[in-house]
Amino acid sequence: MENNMLNENSEQDFQIRTIIDQYASRWKWFFLGICICLSVAYIYLRYTVPQYRASTTILVKDEKKGGLSSELAAFADMGIGGGNSNIDNEIEILKSRTLIESTVRKMNLNIAFVVEGKIVNTDLFKSAPIVVNFIAKKSNFYTFRRSYEYTALSANTFKLEDLSGQGNILYPNKKGFRYGQPIETKYGTMVIYKSVAAAKSVNENNTPITILISPLENIAASFRTRLKVEPLSKTSSIVELSIVDPVLEKAEFFLDNLVQNYNEEAAADKNFISENTSKFIASRLALITDELDGVEQKVEQFKNNNQLTDIETEARLFIEGSSEYDKKGVETDIELNVIASVLDFMKKSKQSDLLPTNIVSGEAIGLIGSYNQLVLDRNRILKSATDANPTVIKMEQQLSSLKSNVVSSLSRMQSNLEIQKRDLNRQEGLLNNKIGRIPVQERQFRVIARQQKVKEELYLYLLQKREETAIFLSATEDNARVIDAAKGSDIPVAPKKNIIYLGAFLMGILIPFGIIYLMDLLDTKIKSRLDLEGKTMIPFIGDVPTSDTPSEIIISESRTSSAEALRIIRTNLEFMVSKVPEDQAKTIFLTSTFPKEGKTFVSANLAATFALSGKKVLLIGMDIRNPRLDEYLTLPDRGVTNYLSSKSLVLEDLIVKYEGYEHFYVLPAGVVPPNPAELLMNKKVDTLFETLKNQFDYIIVDTAPVSLVTDTLLIAKHADCFIYVARANFLEKRMLNIVNTLYREQKLPNMCLLLNDTDSTKGYGYGYGYGSKIENIPWYKKIFKN
Repeated sequence: MENNMLNENSEQDFQIRTIIDQYASRWKWFFLGICICLSVAYIYLRYTVPQYRASTTILVKDEKKGGLSSELAAFADMGIGGGNSNIDNEIEILKSRTLIESTVRKMNLNIAFVVEGKIVNTDLFKSAPIVVNFIAKKSNFYTFRRSYEYTALSANTFKLEDLSGQGNILYPNKKGFRYGQPIETKYGTMVIYKSVAAAKSVNENNTPITILISPLENIAASFRTRLKVEPLSKTSSIVELSIVDPVLEKAEFFLDNLVQNYNEEAAADKNFISENTSKFIASRLALITDELDGVEQKVEQFKNNNQLTDIETEARLFIEGSSEYDKKGVETDIELNVIASVLDFMKKSKQSDLLPTNIVSGEAIGLIGSYNQLVLDRNRILKSATDANPTVIKMEQQLSSLKSNVVSSLSRMQSNLEIQKRDLNRQEGLLNNKIGRIPVQERQFRVIARQQKVKEELYLYLLQKREETAIFLSATEDNARVIDAAKGSDIPVAPKKNIIYLGAFLMGILIPFGIIYLMDLLDTKIKSRLDLEGKTMIPFIGDVPTSDTPSEIIISESRTSSAEALRIIRTNLEFMVSKVPEDQAKTIFLTSTFPKEGKTFVSANLAATFALSGKKVLLIGMDIRNPRLDEYLTLPDRGVTNYLSSKSLVLEDLIVKYEGYEHFYVLPAGVVPPNPAELLMNKKVDTLFETLKNQFDYIIVDTAPVSLVTDTLLIAKHADCFIYVARANFLEKRMLNIVNTLYREQKLPNMCLLLNDTDSTKGYGYGYGYGSKIENIPWYKKIFKN
C-alpha cells in the first residue's frame, strides 16, 4: 500500500512538473506579453490627465446629536414640521442637484479656460489671464454649449472668434476688442477683463485660449457624480465632503462655495419660516382671544338661566344601571336560545340518542343525566337481548316518561326566562326614560364647555409658542460649521501608477497564459506521450522526434535524435518479441490509423537500425495499395504483388540487398494490383512468411492503415508484434478509440504503440542524441512554435 501511495504521489508530482514545463517552455510568450502590457500602461499613464482629491469637513446641526433645531420644532406636537432635519437629511441636501446647480451658477463654474496641447488639453482655471462675465443673460444661456477662441493682440486689446459656428460674435476691426468692452452675443452681453493672475499667467506666448461654456445641467451632473458626502462616524454629526477633479484648485473652490451656499440657503429658509411663523401666531392670538371671551360669556349666561348643578354624575349612574340591565337581558337571550336548541334536538332524536348535558341549568340537568344513564343501560342490555325482552320494554317506557319530564322541565324554564326577560326590558326602559329626561340644556352646556376648554388650551399654547419663536429668531446661526476648509493633496489619486503597473504586469502574464491554455484546450491532436497516458493500456515503446532528413534512412554514423530514438525503440522491441524462438525470424508489422503518419519512414529506419546491429533484416512492403518504400529506398518495380499473382516467380529473385548495409534486405511491394484484398487472402502469403522466417533474424513489414482498408487484418496472424504508429500533431485523441478497440479485441497480436514526429525540444527537458547538431533557430521564430 505504501508503494502504491508513493507511486500516486510521484505521478501527481510528475503531472504538476509537466504542466509547469509546458508553460515554462514558452517563457518568451510571457516576456513579450509583459513588455507589451507595461508599454501600454506607460503610454496610458503618460497621456492620462491626473485626478486630485480635495475634501472638507463640516459640523452639521443635528437635533439628535447636538445643535439647534429649526423654528418648525415649536409645532412638532401639533403635527406641523414633523419632518425635522437630521444628518441624513442634510447629507441628501448637500448632494442635491438644486444646491449644486446653484453653486455652479453662482461661481460661473460652467465657464472654463482651456489651452489645447498636442495630446492633452490644460484647464487654466484661476491661472487664466482673463475673467469672463455675462450680463443681461438670455433665457437660453445655461442651455447650450458654445466656445470662443481668445487671442491677446496687445496689452489692451484681444481677438475673439466664435468656434461654435453660430455667427453671433460681432467680429472687430483689425484693432480688436478692448478689455471691459461689452460684446453682444446671442446668449447675452459678454465682458472680458484681465485677471489678477494675468502677470503670472502661463500664457506668455499669447497662445490662443478656448473659452468653453457648457450647459449648466451637464456641469452640475458631473460635479454631483463625483461629489461624496459621508459622515465620519455614527455617533457624531461631522460630515466629510470630497470630490475628485483634474484641477485641484477647482475642487477646493467648489467645496468651499458649496458649503457656503448651503449655509446661505439654509439661513434664507430659516428667516422665511421665522417671519411666517410670527405672523401666523400674532393673527391666531388675536382671533382666539375674541373667541374665548365670547364662549366664557355664553357659559355664564347659560348657568344663570338654567340654574344647573353637577348633572354629569347623576347621568353617569343612570347610564351604568341601564348597561347592567342590558347585559342581563343578553344573558337571558342566550339561555333561551340554548333551551330552544335542546328542545328542537329532542324532537328529532330517537330514544337511543343521548341528550347534551352541561348546557342548561336547574332541575333539567338531573333529569337529562338520568335519561342518558338509562339509555346507556338499555344499549348495554340490547347487546345480549332483543327488543322483546321485558327489561328492555320496561326501560323504553321509563325513557319515554323521562323524556316527557325533561321536555316539561325545559318548557317551564323557558317560560320563566321569558318572564324574566320582560321584567328586565321594563326596568331598562325606566332607566332609559330617566336618561331621556335629562334636560336638553345639559347637552347644550357640554357643547359650550367643550368650546371653552379648546379655546383656553389653544390660547395658552399660542402664548407659549410666541415666546419660543422670539427666542429662536434671536438665535439664528449657520446650519453647518466648517471644521476644516477644503484642502487637497498634490499627489493624484488617479491614475494609480503602482496599481496600473501591477495590473499590466499581471495581464502580461494572464493573457499569454490564457492564450496557451485556450490553444491547448482547443487542440485535439496528440502531441506527446502525456496525451496517451490514461487513454490507452497499450504498451508504449517510444517516440521518434522530427527528423531533419526525413527522406534519408539512418546509417551507422547517425547521431541525430531520431536515430537515438530508433535505437531505444529497437531495445524495447527486444522485450516485446522475447518469446519468439531463436531459430525463427521475429516478425514485426507496422500500421497506423491513416496514411501519412510515418509508418513507412519508421519501417525503413527501424529495419536499418536492426541491420546496423548485425542482425539479418528483411523489410517487406505490404501496403500494396499505396506503396511508399521507394521514397526512402531505391527499389525495383517487382515485388510481393508480382510473387502472389504469378506462378513462375521465385521469392528469392524478388528480394533486394540494399547497398551500404551488410545485412539489410528489401522485398518491395510491387505493382499495385486491381484486387489487393483478394490477393492478400491467397495461400501463397502463408508460404511467403513460412519461407522467410527461416532465412532472416528480423522481418519488418510495412502494412496498410487499418482504418481505411482490411488488408492489414488479413495478414495480421503472421506477426509476432504489431507496432501501431501514431503521428504527433496529426492524429486526433478521439481516434485512439480505434486503437483501443483493436487492442481489446486482439485483432492485432502483441500490439504496442509508437509516437512519431514529436518535438524533441519539449517534454522532459532533454532531447535525443549526444553531440548532435541542433538547428539554431532565432528566438523570435520560436515564440509561436507549438
